[in-house]
Amino acid sequence: MERQKTKNSGLLALTALIWGVAFVAQSVGMDYVGPFTFNAVRSLIGGLALLPCILWQDRSKRRPAQETSPKTLWLGGVLCGLALCAASSLQQIGIAYTTVGKAGFITALYIVIVPVLGVFMKKKTGVLLWISVALASTGLYFLCITENLSIGRGDVYVLACAVIFSFHILLVDYFSPRTDGVRLSCIQFFVCGLTALIPALLQERPQVTAVLAAWAPILYAGVLSCGVGYTLQVIGQKGLDPTVASLILSLESVFSVLAGWLLLGQSLSGREIGGCVLMAAAIVLAQIKPAVHENVT
Repeated sequence: MERQKTKNSGLLALTALIWGVAFVAQSVGMDYVGPFTFNAVRSLIGGLALLPCILWQDRSKRRPAQETSPKTLWLGGVLCGLALCAASSLQQIGIAYTTVGKAGFITALYIVIVPVLGVFMKKKTGVLLWISVALASTGLYFLCITENLSIGRGDVYVLACAVIFSFHILLVDYFSPRTDGVRLSCIQFFVCGLTALIPALLQERPQVTAVLAAWAPILYAGVLSCGVGYTLQVIGQKGLDPTVASLILSLESVFSVLAGWLLLGQSLSGREIGGCVLMAAAIVLAQIKPAVHENVT
């Protein structure tokens, strides 16, 4: 069991890496297409990328050990897809009106929102986990906020995104143990893509030439961030406390800063390095004997 949890934690860390680099792709993609168009195309590509995996599962008879109820699978896929569409669209819109640093910090507030929501859902959260949340929140502040904190139009959009992402994490926590992760992920992408396509066609009226011009960031966001990343999230969250999962996933902020440094030539200040250290400490603390967390009051 502990080995499986360690493996799942590693999958979520890889997910955070993929998502962190995706911030660069999202920023570049907005130079060519609107937010709904970007999310619609990337999500549909993510769904299509998973179809070969499902076919391979069927032909090699690598079916999940637990038989999945079609009703549960489709209900989970639709709910996760709608939540994902709302959250990712709000994030994409917010990035256009605020700085990447603020967007990264506010989005990662789901590490605080998830355990708070868990309290109302009668999920036990130990003292060590709350300490991890506090450390991670402080680390994210030092890592991402380098200017005076103010609330603007984009900040409100991204804050709403963080709230909905928290519900998405809890939805995945509920449905992932009850369904096949790859199929659940595939359905959620098609639901997300088709839902985002409606406002894209009505408001943005995307041109094929613009979509083709943004092929590189869209492909990364579609195949890796969606197809691979969110599928790893669904698989990795199985058996993990949702608060622990959200802490690991919040590492995307660390990786987004590192990606900006490597790909965009941005440098790391001492303040940002300190934020990375606090984030790493929070993740390690959250992983120390999870069973003890549940017994600490």
